[in-house]
Amino acid sequence: MKAVRIAAEGRCEIADIDRPAPGAGEVMLAVRHVGLCGSDLNTFKGLNPLVELPRIPGHEIGGEVVGVGAGVDAGLIGQRAIVVPYTNCGTCSSCRKGRLNACRYNKTLGVQQEGGLAEFLVLPAEKIILNATLAPAHLALVEPLSVGFHAVARGAVQAGDIVVVLGCGMIGMGAIIGAAARGARVIAVDVNAQKAEFARQFGAADVIVAGAEDVAQRIEALTNGDGADVVIEAVGLPLTFTQAIDFVGFAGRVVYVGYSKAPVSYETRFFNLKELDILGSRNATRADFEAVVAYLETLGAKADALISKRFSFAEADKALPFWVDNPDALKIVVEVGA
Repeated sequence: MKAVRIAAEGRCEIADIDRPAPGAGEVMLAVRHVGLCGSDLNTFKGLNPLVELPRIPGHEIGGEVVGVGAGVDAGLIGQRAIVVPYTNCGTCSSCRKGRLNACRYNKTLGVQQEGGLAEFLVLPAEKIILNATLAPAHLALVEPLSVGFHAVARGAVQAGDIVVVLGCGMIGMGAIIGAAARGARVIAVDVNAQKAEFARQFGAADVIVAGAEDVAQRIEALTNGDGADVVIEAVGLPLTFTQAIDFVGFAGRVVYVGYSKAPVSYETRFFNLKELDILGSRNATRADFEAVVAYLETLGAKADALISKRFSFAEADKALPFWVDNPDALKIVVEVGA
């Protein structure tokens, strides 16, 4: 079968690899759509320390069940499915606490193991969510949006909260959508004016273009000097990590879903003076996936606006180079099969 592989830093190729077969408890998907994310882009750039090359990227996957292994209901064959791309060991401290998304030994598809940018994919039957209502391409939008939804859940966002989201990429968009869905007032911040304005279409009440105006002053004005109830950081830069502490109000919550590639220096007195809840957010839970599915079902064809560019599978090796040249693209989707 054909697969797209990041062969070396800055180089993708379409390769022939062995077609997998499902074992006991497994299903085989005919992959239909794969979304590319920042981790795939960083792998292509040689900036992802979790990845060894060559690697098949892709963990935002929608497909159709075309085979099952022993012990799996054959009635699944022919049904469309969303992939939950994380593993969980079941025995580490996170798993024992029921927080499978934060498994210490997680191996995400396309990162610590081969991903889904191939014609077929085999995985445990428990790692698919069946769906017959969303458009096939929208199945690949569920995972990235769910990461933002999970950050919102970690921040315990509730109706009436003022939530600042730093970064309007796909993860930030998930946080914007998820917070607005809970009745929060969302302030979206991005250096890119087009992305910031786009956030209005998906629930942001106010937008701030960093660099074009003083972000701190604008947030102070929009919050009557109180600061935000919740700040969600979805950029991953030292500057935005410290800004999150500056922009949140007293007794507020900060959620880090991005992670900085460089050390971050804080004035830690604000942790205490503001008595902040500072939270990390990793991956997403099945409940987050299901919440995103419910949201996308309300959007229908409007969700197409979240896809910046589509590539056919025959040209999929050009998708990551395109993203390097067009860094403002929100979501690139590869159409693997009909």
